[in-house]
Amino acid sequence: MTTPREQALIFASNNSNRFEETMKELVRIPSVSTDPSTIPAMQQAVEKIVEILKATGFSQAEIMQTEGHPVVFGQTRPGQDNLPTLLIYGHYDVQPADPIELWETQPFEPTTRGDRLYGRGTSDMKGQIIASLSAVESILKQGDIPLNIKVIFEGEEEIGSPNLPAFIRAHKDMLKCNYILNPDSGLISADLPAITYGLRGLAYFELRFFGPNHDLHSGGFGGTIHNPAQAICEVIAKMHDANGRITLPGFYDKVIKLTENERNEMARLPINDDFYKDITGVKELWGEKEYSANERIGARPTLEINGLLSGFTGSGAKTVLPANAMAKISMRLVPDQNPEDVYTQLKEFLNKNVPPTIRWELTQMAGGSPCIIDPNLPETKAMSDALETVWGIPPVLKREGGSIPIVADMQQILGVDSVLTGFSMPEDAIHSPNESQHLPTFHRGVASIIHFIYNLIGKQA
Repeated sequence: MTTPREQALIFASNNSNRFEETMKELVRIPSVSTDPSTIPAMQQAVEKIVEILKATGFSQAEIMQTEGHPVVFGQTRPGQDNLPTLLIYGHYDVQPADPIELWETQPFEPTTRGDRLYGRGTSDMKGQIIASLSAVESILKQGDIPLNIKVIFEGEEEIGSPNLPAFIRAHKDMLKCNYILNPDSGLISADLPAITYGLRGLAYFELRFFGPNHDLHSGGFGGTIHNPAQAICEVIAKMHDANGRITLPGFYDKVIKLTENERNEMARLPINDDFYKDITGVKELWGEKEYSANERIGARPTLEINGLLSGFTGSGAKTVLPANAMAKISMRLVPDQNPEDVYTQLKEFLNKNVPPTIRWELTQMAGGSPCIIDPNLPETKAMSDALETVWGIPPVLKREGGSIPIVADMQQILGVDSVLTGFSMPEDAIHSPNESQHLPTFHRGVASIIHFIYNLIGKQA
């Protein structure tokens, strides 16, 4: 006689094609949170998720409003606060598909090629949402379990989750839980699962330089009027020294140094410089020379220029001296940095380095705190055992280079650490053209979450 766990795994295997189709339905919706024109698509996405939740077996599934894009909340056993509770987090918003011309297939028409499903959001993170809900459905089809499962899916993660912390504070009782699963992280490779115990924070800015009050003829005024495009490049170039260190005053004052044990653990990761060269196509790596690539990505702060815009950028020639220039700047933060401090540091740097020929404005657009999670929590062990059961090897522990601001917010507001894992991989091209989800890994992810939930139930027994 098979156990409920075994029956759930069989159900998942038998319904694997249907789970993929559900993922495709969600990926087709262009829920780009940063684009005001996609507000109808954002509403369509939450309505689709509610439909999926009800089909999955959630007794409660509803759309809840925020000051920005709506949140979807659901739970399997409403009103049974005596039960241990698992809260699953996800985000249904995606990055813009630009540049469209670099996609081999349409970004919002999911396409299977080989063992991958291509489309914006397949990996980050609609695929991870569907993997989680597929696992929950597989379990619920076997009967009631002594665990209440709640979900919260937001629509603003890709713009820094500006309204979710306030939502969580306002609904703290509704979101009360014992465990949190956040599958918005990833694997080292298809053959090596991972659990993330550290996340970098984020501070995002828009910097604008202003020169003349209108575009000028570069022959008539060049050499007399300071070109804002030139000036912004000169100032940006000063933000790093020759060793790749960031030159903002006080930027490293609160950075917690890596322990020898942490450096040893990072050295054990099966990723070296050649891996990063191969996956990015660069000839050489860049950055602080005294740190390895793994350390620079997971445990050191960064300052990156995400975009530059000024003057004439069309085809052909136009001899113009532009009136203004703009740069998008993001910083990845590590414990114990915070977005407000680096905002102050960036303003101080600009006050010292912007020439008097230029007027400037700095806008703080998004921010989130870094966090460290205890890797020895019982729920982390439950996930570690689940991943080992499916993959046949223990997962590695790693610190993630990206940011998931809500993890630190949930730590502070709900008082619960998150189990951070996921089934995306470096080659999935998240945030880039031709994003994809490796389908065999997606199905392994479903099986892993099934084992994880049953492992949690076993720990309560």
